[in-house]
Amino acid sequence: MESAAAREPRGAEAPRPAAPPPSPSEPPAAPRARPRLVFRTQLAHGSPTGKIEGFTNVRELYAKIAEAFGIAPTEILFCTLNSHKVDMQKLLGGQIGLEDFIFAHVRGETKEVEVTKTEDALGLTITDNGAGYAFIKRIKEDSIINRIEAVCVGDSIEAINDHSIVGCRHYEVAKMLRELPKAQPFTLRLVQPKRAFDMIGQRSRSSKCPMEAKVMSGRETLRLRSGGAATVEETPSEFEEEASQKVDDLLESYMGIRDPELAVTMVETAKKTMNVQEFARCLDSVLGEFAFPDEFVVEVWAAIAEAREACG
Repeated sequence: MESAAAREPRGAEAPRPAAPPPSPSEPPAAPRARPRLVFRTQLAHGSPTGKIEGFTNVRELYAKIAEAFGIAPTEILFCTLNSHKVDMQKLLGGQIGLEDFIFAHVRGETKEVEVTKTEDALGLTITDNGAGYAFIKRIKEDSIINRIEAVCVGDSIEAINDHSIVGCRHYEVAKMLRELPKAQPFTLRLVQPKRAFDMIGQRSRSSKCPMEAKVMSGRETLRLRSGGAATVEETPSEFEEEASQKVDDLLESYMGIRDPELAVTMVETAKKTMNVQEFARCLDSVLGEFAFPDEFVVEVWAAIAEAREACG
C-alpha cells in the first residue's frame, strides 16, 4: 500500500493550472534598459565631430568632451548649442535638446585690463559654466566696461587684482565686483575663448531673448542638475518658460548674474508653495547660500504669479 507521502510526488507530475509556465507574452522581469543618449560635439574654433554619452552633470559633460578631443577639462570655458559663435543666447544651460549639437569654447589668450570704478555698477552680467569658471555674459551699453574695448562677452574672469577667482560661483564674483571701492583702479585678468577665423575681431553683444539658454530642437530635453542624476524631460510649459525668463531677468537686475538653471529651480520651488512666506522659507532651505534679500523674494514671487496669470 502506498503512503500519502509516496503518492504526493506522483500527483506533482500532473499539470498545475494555478501555476502555468511563463507565456511568451510575459517573460521574466528584467531590468529596463535606459535609452542611449549620444550627443555630437565639436570644438568651437574647429575640430572633427566627436560623440559623447554617459554624463549626468556639467562637470561630467566637460570631462567627456575633453576625453573626445584629448584636452584637459579645465581648458573648456563654456559650451553653446547649435552655434560655434560666442552667442550668449545659445549658451548651454541646465537643459540640452536631444538633437542639439554641442560646441565647446576653449581657453585662448590671456589679457589684463585696468578698470577704475567711477560708478556703482560696472555694467557686467556674470554667469558661470557650472565647473569653476565665471565669465561675462552681457555688457551694458554706455557702461564703464563698455568703454574698455579689450573686454568682450565670453571672456572668463580668472583673477581680480591677482586674486584668483577660479572655482567661485558667478554670484560670488558679482559680489566681489560690487564691493570694490570707487575711484580706486583694479585689475581684471581675463581669458578669451579661442576663436575660429570667422570670429576674429568680433566684440559680441548679447540682447535679451525669450529663449535664452533654451535652444531646443525636440519635445524632450536632457535636464542637467547640479546635484543628482540627469533626467530626460518634456520641454518646459509656456508658463514655466515665461516665469523662468522673468526670474532670470530679475537675477540680472538685482544681482548682476544670469542663471537659467537657478531661475528654473526657483520657479519649481514656487510651484510647490502656497504663499510668499512659504516660498521664502523653501528658498532658504534649498538656496540659502545666495542669501536673497526679502524684497527680491517678493519680486520673484510676484513675477511668477504674473507669468501664471498671463499663461492661464
